[in-house]
Amino acid sequence: MSTSDVVVITGAGGMGTAVARRIGSGRTVLLADAFPDHLDRAVAALRAEGYRVLGRVTDIADQTSVNELAEAATAAGRPTAVVHTAGVSAATSTVARILEVDLAGTAYVIDAFEQLAVPGLSVVCVASMAGHYAQLSPAAERALAITPAGELLTLDVVTSLGDDPVAAYIVAKRANQVRVQAAALAYNRRGARINTVSPGVVSTAMAQAEQNSASGEQMMAMLDACGIGRTGTPAEIAEAAAFLTGPDSRYITGTDLLVDGGQAAWLRWHRPR
Repeated sequence: MSTSDVVVITGAGGMGTAVARRIGSGRTVLLADAFPDHLDRAVAALRAEGYRVLGRVTDIADQTSVNELAEAATAAGRPTAVVHTAGVSAATSTVARILEVDLAGTAYVIDAFEQLAVPGLSVVCVASMAGHYAQLSPAAERALAITPAGELLTLDVVTSLGDDPVAAYIVAKRANQVRVQAAALAYNRRGARINTVSPGVVSTAMAQAEQNSASGEQMMAMLDACGIGRTGTPAEIAEAAAFLTGPDSRYITGTDLLVDGGQAAWLRWHRPR
């Protein structure tokens, strides 16, 4: 594989670096994160392991910053994969920040790389099992799917959320899923693909913060109740991303891959009512 092939990864945390290690060999990895110190540490660690890595400070909540990231990817070579892992959690963020980063920011990523897509590009946006909890009307889902990115934060379904971070996170992650479905047509026309991966509870620093939050005990009890009995690992999400960005998934686009140990299935069919 030519070193001119570029893999773009947003988020330099445990999930993002696991993806870099899984799919970055023999490629240029363009790693983006909003926090320079965090980014520098991740870039240094990956370079020490032999990866060719470029770091770029990027604020996913800033559309211009995201567009500049996409332009940097094309300047570095031929983008072949984009894996968008950057995001914030309900346990540690405000409603406003969740909507700016997880909702609008993901829409900016989808739009920016669609404009620059070349045949063979595969984009994977990390959503969440939480998106499968959403109980939205068809009209609300359609609005989240097709409203221009710059107008998403003005939608009624968004402005009516109040001050509940969990509700905001669920809506944002459902929006990621349906927006990717709606974007698949434009990507297909460019010979490219786009999908979401929806993790359950994965052992990252963000998940640890959620475990230590008020809802953490309930979250961990659900892992036992659904039968899996453990959290997922960043490497397992990286395997899903590798599949969706690789040659074995060329006929898969506009869909969501749920990687949650069976939690969503348990919630739907076995949770006590």
